[in-house]
Amino acid sequence: MDSISLRLIIQVFSCCLMVRIGLGIEYYVAAVYEHHSILNPNSTALSDRKSALEFMSKNLDIYEQQVNIAAKKGVQIIVFPEDGIHGFNYSRKSIYRYLDFLPPSHLLPWNPCVEPDKFQDTEVSQRLSCMAREGRMFVVANLGTKVSCEHVDPKCPTDGMYHFNTNVVFSDNGTLVASYFKQNLYFEYAFDTPPHVQHVVFHTSFATFGLFTCFDILFYEPVVTLIEKHHVKHLVYPTAWMNQLPLLSSIQIQRAFATGFNVNILAANIHHKTLGMTGSGIFSPIHSSYYYDMDSENGQLIIAKVPVDPSEELCPGDEEQVSWVKSETFKDNVLYPSSETCHLEDRKGHCGGSAWENASFHSEMMYDNFTFVPLNTSEGTVHVCAEAVCCYVTYHKQNTSNELYALGVFDGLHTVHGQYSLQICALVKCGGPNITMCGQEVTHASSILTFHLWGSFSTKYVFPMIVTSGVNLQLPDHWGWRDNNCYMSKGAMEMGLVTAALYGRYYERD
Repeated sequence: MDSISLRLIIQVFSCCLMVRIGLGIEYYVAAVYEHHSILNPNSTALSDRKSALEFMSKNLDIYEQQVNIAAKKGVQIIVFPEDGIHGFNYSRKSIYRYLDFLPPSHLLPWNPCVEPDKFQDTEVSQRLSCMAREGRMFVVANLGTKVSCEHVDPKCPTDGMYHFNTNVVFSDNGTLVASYFKQNLYFEYAFDTPPHVQHVVFHTSFATFGLFTCFDILFYEPVVTLIEKHHVKHLVYPTAWMNQLPLLSSIQIQRAFATGFNVNILAANIHHKTLGMTGSGIFSPIHSSYYYDMDSENGQLIIAKVPVDPSEELCPGDEEQVSWVKSETFKDNVLYPSSETCHLEDRKGHCGGSAWENASFHSEMMYDNFTFVPLNTSEGTVHVCAEAVCCYVTYHKQNTSNELYALGVFDGLHTVHGQYSLQICALVKCGGPNITMCGQEVTHASSILTFHLWGSFSTKYVFPMIVTSGVNLQLPDHWGWRDNNCYMSKGAMEMGLVTAALYGRYYERD
């Protein structure tokens, strides 16, 4: 496979496929559409409603085409990306005519396709509603909405109108059944942060879903609450994500999140290669259908069967792959010194004897100051520590490539383009043969590695990530916990390793 070219990749882990078929696992059919949106060339200019609708109809026409295609494939729910209808880079004033009115809950239920004259400024909602009704599927889309507020509300804008980045859900008969206001905005000056966190759940005949948007995936609210307190197993995720390797490409975090929380995610991203925006997929804990293309400007419709109960797809022994589960033993015969021992031995400059290398250095990765140690030999065990986290890797490089790899650790507050606390152990290919190039964005590698990576974490929210050459995804063969150590193992891969990371979010420390 040409890993640079346009591709739709379906990973199927068939360790016990026949057993799964015998169990009669229930599935529904879902679609996500990665949309090459038509962007407004004058997004900061003031417009009238008619002109705004004429512009947005160009994107809605494409949505309608995709719904028609999906309907013929038996799709039951389709998800469109964030900002796909109106685009982005608006000011608060310039976006106003692009906003649909969103009626308050006491004026619902409402079917915009059947009742188009019930409210003014709802033309976009009407079109989406009719798509759902005619396609006989649930339609999830993102648009800008306006919601009136009283001046007694201390957060009410001076013009008496909230502007929200909004996900809307229309049932298969066109009824508006849910809406969600994005909580964690990402430099979106046209929109307001909602005054209260929403935990939005909607029900279908085949599954119950939770709603969140783009940058929300990195924060506790609302997503972790949806999973842990509302027990949501299916998440709908419109996004407009700009990729950043080695740790935060779109499909990388989507895959890691689905595996880490043992949930399904239907993720639809915008597609603009010049902005570094691509990467959508349908992810269950151990399966994925995804699209990642930085060569063309083509959109892509992804259709896949999704398990109604994500845990039913786990093979015997896969329980170890479910995050937060405490494992009693590792799955191989390597001896692992404890983190407590290594913290003490670090002060002496070694850990566990001469097999441990300790020539650490600092380099910036993802705008954070990581501490690294190089992998200078074809096999061995190295470790590196920072603050409360120590990271370890036992590895074997199966070819003689001269590519430089390093093991990095970070424990602290990320402060660029958002603030959130991280604990990370990452094995990365460096951008070149010099250690000063470690931490740079890399997309291709030729080195085939077998490794066991583990680290001591203060947070239980740790997500496993493996990215191979050409930004392809892999799952660990095994991963789990032993005491406060999170670990993952991977045998030989068919493509070179770009990144293998245990990405920890320390929500309590934000």
